[in-house]
Amino acid sequence: MKKLSYLILSVLGVAAIISSCQPKSKTTNGNGALSSNAAERVYVAPGEHDEFYAFISGGFSGQLSVYGLPSGRLFKVIPVFSQDAEKAWGYNEETKPMLNTSFGFVPWDDSHHPDISQTAGELDGRYVFINGNNTPRIAKIDLSVFETTEIIEIPNSAGNHSSSFVTENTEYVVAGTRFSVPVPQRDMPINEYKGNFKGALSFISVDPEDGGMDIKFQLLMPGFDYDLSHPGRGASHGWFFFTTYNTEEANSLLEVNASQNDKDFIAAVNWKKIEEYVNNGGGKKCLRTMHITYMTMPPTQLLLQ
Repeated sequence: MKKLSYLILSVLGVAAIISSCQPKSKTTNGNGALSSNAAERVYVAPGEHDEFYAFISGGFSGQLSVYGLPSGRLFKVIPVFSQDAEKAWGYNEETKPMLNTSFGFVPWDDSHHPDISQTAGELDGRYVFINGNNTPRIAKIDLSVFETTEIIEIPNSAGNHSSSFVTENTEYVVAGTRFSVPVPQRDMPINEYKGNFKGALSFISVDPEDGGMDIKFQLLMPGFDYDLSHPGRGASHGWFFFTTYNTEEANSLLEVNASQNDKDFIAAVNWKKIEEYVNNGGGKKCLRTMHITYMTMPPTQLLLQ
């Protein structure tokens, strides 16, 4: 009983110490919550600019939101992969073709992982790239106008998740498939999964003058799930790194069967070497995909490869 009493007294004593250390409330002087400088630190007066912009992916909205920091003000929701009635995106004749795919008109998607164009590894504020996870696509938002100006569809992919990440001089935007698919894509028995399903890592070139996108090459990989990726910097320039899971290549009871290996892998890709190989005629041409530019909207474009 004495031990219990001591414990209760000790807890009460700590509570008293903590209570005594709290700053005195200033609500009694009439200033209320504004007496703290917390609100002052994030206040940006009308007509003044925030120090930073935050580009936030919209997930199943399919869009990209722009916030000011530190104010937290929402400046704009930029329509990308989904119809937006407020801005007529995907409804009028100029923007409706932006949502065309090789599967037909797809007016929604799951947008992830925006990344900003870079020069020498520093953000340069020219473009934001963002992925469409459901119908594999990459979009480019031109930051001179804060509008989506180009969308390219990614073949041989399902779940375009390890994207859209850029190399340190925006030579490429990279898009890795999260789930493997038969290559070439076709109907086939699931018991033939191993060996016939492949992962695809797509390297999309970005024109240094106008930002135009084109699929330079795709690297066919084992049928693992490629989840996230990041480009090398400095001494590792020319490399790209991808995380993986389900290296078991399981297709049923994934909670169990895709967790058998003690470790999965990091895929390290030397894109500079592959680029050199492709430029010298290596690779194989394979498919065509939808490639749409705002206002011009050219037809399908030849893929590499």
